[in-house]
Amino acid sequence: MEEIDRRIVTLLATDGRMSFTDLAKETGLSVSAVHQRVRRLEKRGVIRGYAALVDYDEIGLPMTAFVSIKPIDPSAPDDAPERLSHLTAIEACHSVAGDESYILKVRVASPLALEELLQQIRASANVSTRTTVVLSTPYDYRSPVIEKEPEEDAAEG
Repeated sequence: MEEIDRRIVTLLATDGRMSFTDLAKETGLSVSAVHQRVRRLEKRGVIRGYAALVDYDEIGLPMTAFVSIKPIDPSAPDDAPERLSHLTAIEACHSVAGDESYILKVRVASPLALEELLQQIRASANVSTRTTVVLSTPYDYRSPVIEKEPEEDAAEG
């Protein structure tokens, strides 16, 4: 990835609503050149979409937890993500190495809602759970640092 594309991705990761005019000012390109580069990055799948950052406290979902799951029967099919996809309180599902198979990021309104969700997770996917409740989030949604790839350094030298 070219340096200018890394800069565009970093800027948009910081502010997904940044205008093409502002991107052009920040990168030194023309507005049309920035527009073409952004469209190319979207087409390549580097930029997969744009989303609003939500204040979950304000919408009644102040409690975040990470739920590690592992199958009760290790020989059962590995289909937990599909079995849990209907549970909208699950914000993210990560396949992980270690004792557990997946870690789920969930958002709920209360401890009671978390308890009910855990029961639904266990019943839907036939898994055991281990839960970590988030007390606070000092930072989230950090923009990536996009490093040069080693072959780019060699090509420049």
